[in-house]
Amino acid sequence: MEGYTSQVLDHLGIVAGICQQIDLIGQIDARVPDTGRKVSVGQAVQAMVLNGLGFVSRPLYLSPEFFRNKPVDLLIGEGLDADDLNEDSLGRALDHLYAVGITELFAATCAYALRVFGIKVRFAHLDTTAFGLEGQYEVGGADESDVDEPQPIRIAYGYSKDHRPDLKQAIMGLICVNATSIPAYLSALSGNASDKTSMPEMAKLYLEQFGENEDTPLLIADSALYGADNLQQLSEVLWVTRVPMTLSEAKKLLTETSQEIMHPSEREGYFYHEVESDYGGIKQRWLVMLYEPRREQELTQLQKRVRREAVKLTKSLKKLRREAFNCEEDAQKALDDFAKQWSLHLVKGDVSDVTHYTQRGRPKNDSPTVTKWKIEAEFEPDQETITQQQQFLGKYLIATNELDREKLPAEELLTVYKDQNRSVERGFRFLKDPLFFASRFFLKKPSRIMALLMVMGLSLLIYALAEHKLRQQLLEQDQFIPDQKGKPTQRPTMRRVFQMFEGIHILLIEGDEMRKRTVLNIQELHLKIAGLLGEPILDFYTCAE
Repeated sequence: MEGYTSQVLDHLGIVAGICQQIDLIGQIDARVPDTGRKVSVGQAVQAMVLNGLGFVSRPLYLSPEFFRNKPVDLLIGEGLDADDLNEDSLGRALDHLYAVGITELFAATCAYALRVFGIKVRFAHLDTTAFGLEGQYEVGGADESDVDEPQPIRIAYGYSKDHRPDLKQAIMGLICVNATSIPAYLSALSGNASDKTSMPEMAKLYLEQFGENEDTPLLIADSALYGADNLQQLSEVLWVTRVPMTLSEAKKLLTETSQEIMHPSEREGYFYHEVESDYGGIKQRWLVMLYEPRREQELTQLQKRVRREAVKLTKSLKKLRREAFNCEEDAQKALDDFAKQWSLHLVKGDVSDVTHYTQRGRPKNDSPTVTKWKIEAEFEPDQETITQQQQFLGKYLIATNELDREKLPAEELLTVYKDQNRSVERGFRFLKDPLFFASRFFLKKPSRIMALLMVMGLSLLIYALAEHKLRQQLLEQDQFIPDQKGKPTQRPTMRRVFQMFEGIHILLIEGDEMRKRTVLNIQELHLKIAGLLGEPILDFYTCAE
């Protein structure tokens, strides 16, 4: 008698194949003490990665439901089934990850993966983001006196980059390599952590991993890294960062640097002017950047602000003129306070006394009178302020302590900084996709939240490595695959590739002495992509068994 079972494979063969290429299960189990449970911590992590990259937006406690129709033995390990991947199993795995140390474990796993894929880190992009959390989380950390135990983060209110100040949050710090979203370092931080203190610490800990004979990468970060104290701490590190516009030296330079003295960049619309600085006692190069399309856009916005303020000022001035004050001092103070409210207009006016009878009707010779003070004022655009603001439009400052212009020319300096958007920021957009683990979630323990952030980082690692390898192979072999519009491309997104693999199933045929798997709905394009990604991805879609 033969039995037939259909199992869904879709793109999960790619995910599991990349996990096997970097030995995800082995790397984790080698560093986590044996738990004695049927599902090892490494297998539980791979299951959570598969769940997250399944893009079905299922919470972890529904993992058995997710894996019910999947070939669990192929994707994770022999002898396992969907019911083994239950909430208790995955939750315990998160506890063990936290106990070992998520930052150290993540960094070691990523370092091994980069070696396997032959990726040399030249640039390291650093940034942070916040994840809003459902729940009260009244207790945010362990007893700090217990220094021998790892301390969980505090789930707390803080500056919300997602504009959800009503939610408590946890912060993820992430470092991605080169111009990719491949992560190399991750740190879970308390919800009220400050970038100005956490980012330099992350940078130092990450760069300490490199040996004396290894070239340390150039660190790229936003303006939160830039500060006199931070620059002193990173004096032995090469960095590129944006200079805060709040610095008086930066304001002066941006005001004085006109477009006429700037050089046109190879990038269309960009202009730059390079100067030297020793801010914070560190010698560095500053690049004044101007992006003309952004300048035009901001100029239009400034003009709209001037018009909106004029309309609002007109209405407020009418109301002010109707007010009566008991003394000249009160009227003058009201006029001065009113004038200070407007940033783009100048209010000029005067106060005058007005005498009138206190009783109605025709006044008699001895009718009592009272004197009140009124305001008469007008306004005009503050041309000096508007001109000053126009001088900043479309401009920003990039700084680096790489003084050798041959090693880092101005054009490459701009490119390196702009790659921040293609690297770590793109990684954050992926992690916050509502079809992924989601930007807001709930776990009872802060320690498990820290471990889950690590699993999310590993999911990004698998996704980004698959995308990197496919693009690299397409370029090296001069091949193309169709994009969503049917046009040939050598730079597909992995999301699009995953969509192309929808509908692939495995037919499992089992008999008394026979077990056979056959892949259904596989097409030449699928085999081409799997072949480019290499073994064991190709094995999943041929199932030679």
